[in-house]
Amino acid sequence: MVAEGTYVFLCDMKYDFSRWSKSAVDIFGLPSEYMYGAGDIWESWIHPEDRAAYHKGIDDIFSGFASGHDMQYRARRLTGEYDVCTCRGIVIRDLAGEPDYFAGTIRNHGMQGHIDTLTGLRNQYGFFEDLEGCIKRNTGVSVCLFGISRFTEINEIYGYNFGNRVLQIYARRVFEKVGNAGHTYRLDGTKFAVISNTLSIAEMREKYNRFRDYLHDGFEVDDKKLLLDLHCGALRLHHFDIDSQTAYACLNYADEESKLRRQGDMVEFNNDAGENSHERLERLHAIRLSITHGFEGFYLLFQPVVDARTERLIGAEALLRWKNDQYGMVPPDEFIPILETDPLFPELGEWILRESILASKEILKDRPDFVINVNLSYAQMEKPGFTDMVFRILDDQGFPPEHLCLEVTERCRLLDLKLLKDVIDRLRDGGILIALDDFGTGFSAVGLLKEIPFDIIKIDRSFVQAIEEKEIDRQLIRNIVELAAIFGAKVCVEGIETPGMRDILQIYRVGSFQGYYYSKPIPPEELLDLKKQPHE
Repeated sequence: MVAEGTYVFLCDMKYDFSRWSKSAVDIFGLPSEYMYGAGDIWESWIHPEDRAAYHKGIDDIFSGFASGHDMQYRARRLTGEYDVCTCRGIVIRDLAGEPDYFAGTIRNHGMQGHIDTLTGLRNQYGFFEDLEGCIKRNTGVSVCLFGISRFTEINEIYGYNFGNRVLQIYARRVFEKVGNAGHTYRLDGTKFAVISNTLSIAEMREKYNRFRDYLHDGFEVDDKKLLLDLHCGALRLHHFDIDSQTAYACLNYADEESKLRRQGDMVEFNNDAGENSHERLERLHAIRLSITHGFEGFYLLFQPVVDARTERLIGAEALLRWKNDQYGMVPPDEFIPILETDPLFPELGEWILRESILASKEILKDRPDFVINVNLSYAQMEKPGFTDMVFRILDDQGFPPEHLCLEVTERCRLLDLKLLKDVIDRLRDGGILIALDDFGTGFSAVGLLKEIPFDIIKIDRSFVQAIEEKEIDRQLIRNIVELAAIFGAKVCVEGIETPGMRDILQIYRVGSFQGYYYSKPIPPEELLDLKKQPHE
């Protein structure tokens, strides 16, 4: 219970009956805490190359040739991976000098420490271990994830040592406020979490709001009065067909919503009215598992992009979909925003890019000017080696880079501007086109245009929905087109649904159209059949 990262074992040598730490049973998938012939059982978990030395060591102990052992070997975890372990044991003899017990510890060097050295709280490894334990034991809990907004300003003004002092005192206050109602964790940076099996979400919200008020009234550190702003996501976990990573992805999503759209108010992860949150959690869990099982259930649809003047097919946007027999087709806006915060998303993004290019190779044979548009997330772009991955896929597939357009969404403003610019500059230097998607829906789209060169600006459908009725909407489109021209970018208008919208927009210098008037999203193999439509 108290030996972190170390498993204790005790063997009654007369009966070869042992008890092992429960944590070892859980990590390695052993039969039980209590085992007859544990040495032989454990041997089957040891890497084949290390078994001979281990076997000899155990034989020497039980035959009386050795009074203990100190050895290293690799042992197989429940996941199939091997961890390096150091095993130290000693023979305890009875009053007559006969072997009585064999006792010792196995230190797992693959296990991370569970205590955050700065704050003394359990860290993210402890958080995931405890959350996974709640799921396995079917223990209903409320979980909240919260962070400090704009903490970098404190580091910049007062220095990192003072910033660390702030985190230490802040962590102590959190621990005191939670008390016996739950367990407190420091995850990474300024992210903290609480797991409670006694508090409801409403009670957690009440505690959170009182803590925010306390911080707003003035938080003192070394005679300096600071104002700390928080943001928080919460989740009630009471159905258990998920894993801890799925729960964490949902918490991250709710926390981002709190930070970006709710001025720090706690956001509970749940569904639209009439749907239970656990159903959505289970679907998300199934979708996450699909990523790790060969992307089973994922598929792509292409929505055509046509030339605004000739209405000829010139490209398409690749759109991700997912379905299975149990849940049917799950709308992408239900899972993509959540998966974007998940560590698995870059892997999914690479699959989307590869499959999009693979399908577009066939279309390019018939349409030599065809360009495929693929959406990017900030999680992909901030991953080291992202641009290398893109160019590697292009090389592997023999696909010309000038026929690939990567779309940057407004959420990419979460990235450091210099990082975003460096990534885009390298992609464009390699011949890849870059589009700014959903122009006008974000907070800093015009600012991005000043800092970063885009080849295409995509006007969101919300700007053209009422263009047939409202002069102000037509004027707005005219101004956006002129703005794009200043920065040397072409314009694509999304959401074209009627011939009237087309006719009005053709008056302006718009480069391309996309929308249901031309086609809904369709399988890539059907794209070339559009030439039979009257718009061509």
